[in-house]
Amino acid sequence: MADPRTARVVQHFEALTPHTLPALLALYAPEARFKDPFNDVQGLPAIEAIFQHMFDTLDAPRFTVRLAVTEGDDAFLTWDFTFQRRGSSQPWRIHGSTHLHFAPDGRVALHRDYWDAAEELYAKLPLLGALMRWLQNRLRVAAR
Repeated sequence: MADPRTARVVQHFEALTPHTLPALLALYAPEARFKDPFNDVQGLPAIEAIFQHMFDTLDAPRFTVRLAVTEGDDAFLTWDFTFQRRGSSQPWRIHGSTHLHFAPDGRVALHRDYWDAAEELYAKLPLLGALMRWLQNRLRVAAR
């Protein structure tokens, strides 16, 4: 990874724990924006709350960055997020991507995650997943 800004972010995400969260947040501008399929927040306290909620509700959350590309002040990452739901030993994996935009001082000004909540999360839930698979099959038949 040639860009040191992107390399720092990747390094911190792959080593993220409740204890290393402050070091990750230090890479973000005070008014940074974070958006994903469930959240759209601005400012370090709000971003910290999202990650803290992740640690409070999931076991063994871990990010593995698969690809990182930087062009100017923008970086694009693809990653796998693995975890276990509390009370379950079944591992889960979400594949997604992140767009980062760096402020002039090199800190993250925008963090936007893209992942398909329907495919990566809802479809894997027992009751909702069965309903979603049924709907997908019905849509495939109707499209023929």
